[in-house]
Amino acid sequence: RAMAALAALLPAQTQLEYALLDAEAAPQKEDLVYQYLRKVDGLQRDLTVPELGRDLQWLNTEGPLSLHEDLSGKVVVLDFFTYCCINCLHLLPDLHALEHQYSDKDGLVIVGVHSAKFPNERILDNIKSAVLRYNIAHPVVNDADATLWHELEVSCWPTLVILGPRGNILFSLVGEGHKEKLFLFISVTLKFYKERGQIKDNRIGIKLYRDSLPPSPLQFPGKVTVDISGERLVIADTGHHRILVTRKNGQILHTIGGPNRGRRDGRFSEAAFNSPLGIAIKNNVIYVADTENHLIRKIDLDSELVSTVAGVGIQGVDREGGAKGEQQPISSPWDVVFGNSVSGSQEDDVLWIAMAGTHQIWALMLEDGKLPKGSDLKKGVCLRFAGSGNEENRNNAYPHKAGFAQPSGLSLASEDPWNCLFVADSESSTVRMVSLKDGAVKHLVGGERDPLNLFAFGDVDGAGINVKLQHPLGVTWDKKRKLLYVADSYNHKIKVVDPKMKNCATLAGTGEASNVTASSFTESTFNEPGGLCVEESGRLMYVADTNNHQIKVLDLETKILSTALPILNPKPSDVPDHQSVQSDKTANLPKLPKSSPNIQLPSLTVTPGQTIQFLLKLTLPPDAKLNEEAPNSWFITAEDNTWLLPGQCVSGGIKDVSCQTLIPFQLPSSCLSTEAILAIKACLYYCSKGSSACMMKGISFSQPLQIANTNQGSLTQVELTYTF
Repeated sequence: RAMAALAALLPAQTQLEYALLDAEAAPQKEDLVYQYLRKVDGLQRDLTVPELGRDLQWLNTEGPLSLHEDLSGKVVVLDFFTYCCINCLHLLPDLHALEHQYSDKDGLVIVGVHSAKFPNERILDNIKSAVLRYNIAHPVVNDADATLWHELEVSCWPTLVILGPRGNILFSLVGEGHKEKLFLFISVTLKFYKERGQIKDNRIGIKLYRDSLPPSPLQFPGKVTVDISGERLVIADTGHHRILVTRKNGQILHTIGGPNRGRRDGRFSEAAFNSPLGIAIKNNVIYVADTENHLIRKIDLDSELVSTVAGVGIQGVDREGGAKGEQQPISSPWDVVFGNSVSGSQEDDVLWIAMAGTHQIWALMLEDGKLPKGSDLKKGVCLRFAGSGNEENRNNAYPHKAGFAQPSGLSLASEDPWNCLFVADSESSTVRMVSLKDGAVKHLVGGERDPLNLFAFGDVDGAGINVKLQHPLGVTWDKKRKLLYVADSYNHKIKVVDPKMKNCATLAGTGEASNVTASSFTESTFNEPGGLCVEESGRLMYVADTNNHQIKVLDLETKILSTALPILNPKPSDVPDHQSVQSDKTANLPKLPKSSPNIQLPSLTVTPGQTIQFLLKLTLPPDAKLNEEAPNSWFITAEDNTWLLPGQCVSGGIKDVSCQTLIPFQLPSSCLSTEAILAIKACLYYCSKGSSACMMKGISFSQPLQIANTNQGSLTQVELTYTF
């Protein structure tokens, strides 16, 4: 049986892991994995995975996949994930990289297994938006009853299970941060089974969910900017891999690139980008952060030509830079903004770059000049300005010692007393300032004091460190009012910050991800807005409302939000018709892990119509903390006595384990039997403080009832206590 499979592999894999720690060189490590595979592959009976139900909802495929038929002859990585677990998201770049290296033709297939049994019927929507937002291009199955999770006795997220070509289990990896081991295991496994002729090179029917979205003029627009006259907008139409230049009424003036991803310089009609984000315009020149091509591109509106000014087209790991732009590898540039060098004679002679991939701020010299605290630099040089490259929320007077965490938005306030760059530092959920006098990096709002804690997020207005944001992706400076606006992306809000007082308040959005256009800012809603800009006059703000596929226009004087900017006369973008994905059936109650204890309570005598109050008091292990992002819940079932349940509240959330949860239950006034059993169950998700993984644990209390017509009191209390 599969149930014992992960446990059965444990001794052998643990032995392998210890041997790998002692191994110095790569060939030695590969040989150890090879020997391990010989052993596991030679077992009398394969440890196999049970079939994944064909009746489950699949995304990114032409139809349901069978592990033992469609995926036989493949090395399969099962990624057990849940969309609310941050560790799972941290694993995705590793899987992306793995997919880049090996395709289904090479014999590798990754399958995301979404296993969390939440009492939440919007689960499929959440998975869909995660698949889109994190650009997950492998098949994903919604294992809603967590069948496979229970069968394999997986215990936490994320867990990777690696299967051989017969569906035979070979390895498992728990938690994040195993990239090197993952690549080692996969490369040796593919080699091992290719030598034995067991790998098939057929293609798997991939049909990306994002390709089935209805056509719209914009798709996931990530950033928007306005030129100095206020008459022209530049929009990064990220999902269509193109840049649009429009009039302020939405009339298209230029379409550059798209609708397919690619990497080509040249005339507007033949140029190609790959998920472009940040844009900066001056006169008739636009600079573009061509994010997934790892390039900075230049668009000349006069000659109608696109060229590359920095990057080599593959992800760089260099954290220093200093070469001429087109020879300098860079990594996932997310935003760009013009600025001035210290000694330069020309305005806007530097292009500042938010280099999300290496967690740094870089500069591209557009003329000869000097950066704060730096030496003379030649035109065209591209180099790091601030950030060590470590992913952290570290402020420091020395720019190279400071640390950022996926900086994703930039705005310049060149006037005194500011004279700084504002940075939306998404993974630390903060806004930071970089002084353009001396490069010092300072905190403005959000996050917390520990530079290594990147989990200090939330949605709290206030001042300084007490403010909480969630993954802000954009900032823009309002010169007229001396205020900074922030796209607080995962809170679906626009915030306003007064840098003098360090105050932060909600300007627009309710916190709900939807698309309501109300005239008042605070009743309107957004869905992960990624960028924003304010025109020079300070009147209009434009917001790239990314997941709503539109640009929203906010009038900062009248405080009225007008509907989305109509994009007029766009070329028809090649997006296929909408294919509806099988609609989600109402999710039932969670299923507890197989290992959950069941506690038998002493029988209770009650009368019809009486109320029982269950007091649920659960205690977590000493160093554990409740994962509040997850749907911790209680629920009541009555297997053979369902007549007890109509009209009752049979489930609810558990927000806090430090106080008891009150669960009232009223017996019907006419009872169909004199005996019944109620089950009160609870499902908790918690993370141990030092670890990179989350657990799901369950507990069930069985309460036998004797129903008598004696005249008992109207209320009985029953305590339900358990320590995990």
